[in-house]
Amino acid sequence: MLPQIPSASIDLILTDPPYNLRAYSTGNIRLSWRKTVNNDVAAWDGAFDPSMVVNEFVRILKPTGNLFAFTSYNLLGHWHERFDPKFDTFQFMVWHKTNPPPKIRRAGFLNSCELIVCAWNKGHTWHFSKQRMMHNFIESPICMGRERWRDPVHPTQKPLKVLRPLIELASNPGDVVLDPFMGVGSTGVAALELGRRFIGVEIDPAYVAAARHRLDAGNRGRTNTE
Repeated sequence: MLPQIPSASIDLILTDPPYNLRAYSTGNIRLSWRKTVNNDVAAWDGAFDPSMVVNEFVRILKPTGNLFAFTSYNLLGHWHERFDPKFDTFQFMVWHKTNPPPKIRRAGFLNSCELIVCAWNKGHTWHFSKQRMMHNFIESPICMGRERWRDPVHPTQKPLKVLRPLIELASNPGDVVLDPFMGVGSTGVAALELGRRFIGVEIDPAYVAAARHRLDAGNRGRTNTE
């Protein structure tokens, strides 16, 4: 779908591509004293290379635009190799999850941090008001409760508490936000809440249906209150 998007038309790319962690999954953990711990990785979480999208991202992003992409430790170097030469600045942020899934067997660290690739050119949109806002660190629980979509469950659904500040920081009301790995539409929900326009792309029909439902519900809520 990216080739169909006009050049220099996107103000913010905020997305969550696959992490390629499927090979590291060891399957569910069966324990005698409690129910099985789910350790499955989604079937789609593999074979992603940032080089697949770099040229199209550069083409469609406005000179004033920004890019944020969630990723994992094993792909950060690939993102840097492909994207650093294309942008004036390449940095990363850390999302610290305050309630990560437990490690039942206490073998190794909790997976309490995720990385967010950040890239932009000179003259980009930026809304820093205080030094404390400039930390490359966000702290938030994982997506849970009423916000967690249940049918279908998306294993890597990102919380609005993480998405909202990124959108506010790196775009203006009325700007176009793109998420080409939309999942169940959380980026779109946050974007519309904040008065931005949204384009989402998703290959899984079940996720598309969930995203449509969430975005339509959000639009109805705003229409009724304005």
